[in-house]
Amino acid sequence: MKQIVIISGKGGTGKTTISSSFSELMDKRNIADCDVEAPNLHLMFENEIINTKEYIGSQTASIDTEKCIKCEKCLQCRFGAITPEIKVNPLKCEGCGLCEYVCPADAVKMVDNVTGHIYSCKIKDGYLSYAKLNIGAEGAGKVVTEVRKNSLENQGFENLLIDGSPGIGCVVIASLTGCDYAVVVTEPTTSGLDDLSRVLELTQFFDIQSYVIINKYDINEEKTSEIIDYCKKSGFEILGKVPFDNTVNKAIQNECPIVNYDCPAGNEIKRIWDDFYDKLK
Repeated sequence: MKQIVIISGKGGTGKTTISSSFSELMDKRNIADCDVEAPNLHLMFENEIINTKEYIGSQTASIDTEKCIKCEKCLQCRFGAITPEIKVNPLKCEGCGLCEYVCPADAVKMVDNVTGHIYSCKIKDGYLSYAKLNIGAEGAGKVVTEVRKNSLENQGFENLLIDGSPGIGCVVIASLTGCDYAVVVTEPTTSGLDDLSRVLELTQFFDIQSYVIINKYDINEEKTSEIIDYCKKSGFEILGKVPFDNTVNKAIQNECPIVNYDCPAGNEIKRIWDDFYDKLK
């Protein structure tokens, strides 16, 4: 199964617009929304949740007051998670386990925290996997891996399309690892070019065949030219340039991929998908 990840160097470039459009244009859909800190691909497709799994992303100390001998050794906590009354402040606990290690009375135990949920959904002509993390939850890179595992278990699909996270951090690396192709969505701004170069350095490090889409290219054609020059010098193929199109806002409000509309942006994305799909064969 070939794995294709759609990523961007920053948020707001139109990554999910491209991901939802590519998903809509696939004959058989196997999709993983790995933007786990802000998942929204499931909003674009009618879906039925067929499986939900709890995600254990951390641990918190728990003190058994009946066993506690008030030795106060646990007060060594560098995070200040143990109060003078020998109680745990869960908002400060980092789950390091020092208090459990030093407790002579075996009164402290580390307990699992459910920090999110992973969902498997049935959609038209395929499946969608995504996750929702609790507010402030850690371990996003690990949950990305779990979402991808969910999708890779689906049989009978030639491709897995991954909507990755923006940026170059842990969640992006977890989205990229093991992929065959990366499509990087950028915009013609100064920060857009800088972030594009950083994320392409990342895909090069993992030796992933990478392509570029310039979204809203006509809002700053001078900067678009700079991006084109950068890609030519660096050896990255530009799949296409998507024009600014107010119909995109209408599509998002209607929770519908833009390629379902007869408009400049939708038509260009259709052309891009046709060309890109030929490269996958």
